[in-house]
Amino acid sequence: MAKKKEISVEQKLRALYDLQLVDSRIDEIKNMRGELPLEVEDLEDEVVGLNKRIDKIKASLDNIEEEIKSKKLFIKETEDRIKKYKKQQENVRNNREFDALSKEVEYLELEIELAEKHIKEFYAQTEHKQEVLEQTEAKLEDRQVHLDHKKSELKNILKETEKEEKALEKESEKLKTKIEERLVKAYERIRNSVKNGLAVVTIERGASGGSFFTIPPQVQVEIAGRRKIMTDEHSGRILVDQELAQEEEDRMQKIFKKL
Repeated sequence: MAKKKEISVEQKLRALYDLQLVDSRIDEIKNMRGELPLEVEDLEDEVVGLNKRIDKIKASLDNIEEEIKSKKLFIKETEDRIKKYKKQQENVRNNREFDALSKEVEYLELEIELAEKHIKEFYAQTEHKQEVLEQTEAKLEDRQVHLDHKKSELKNILKETEKEEKALEKESEKLKTKIEERLVKAYERIRNSVKNGLAVVTIERGASGGSFFTIPPQVQVEIAGRRKIMTDEHSGRILVDQELAQEEEDRMQKIFKKL
């Protein structure tokens, strides 16, 4: 594999600051979306959950309907048996046979009463489940409308920024190839450990950007000399002088406008 061409410390600092500017711009684009991607994801999960609940309620209603049909069929068959036994009572030879048939009829009538009671309970369950179903369907409709709105909002933002973001990501990867691997890893480690994602900062009023800790004048002179990579001892951030930062910001702004 061909060895990466050695570049000066100043060139490394410029490349690192350029990389920071590009990655910060990508962060800005992502921040424009705000919580939208998470909102869309949460709404999608909620819609899936509501659909599953509706399917479950409908399946339960179907089962209850089958139970009602079954009970009604049982009642009809039992009533037919009662008619049959009552007709047999007309032709019995003794009281014992009559009493036996009477007991059977009495038992079957109790079975019909019990089946009718179950049917009433099933109808009550159906009524309650229908109410829950209507409420859930109304909620689903509301959440779906909200989801469609949020998706459209996110789609518009993505449409506006997608081209620029892809170009910036490409530029970020291109810049990384100009910097030695250990520096890229250090940059990414620092970037991931700080809240605002700033791994490379300038000296502002005698302190490193984003920090209140003063940098000694001698260290500031060394940073301005651009002879070695200097870091803030408190935050670990890579430090660059204000003049270099301004030059790279002006140069990168022109590149950003072309993207």
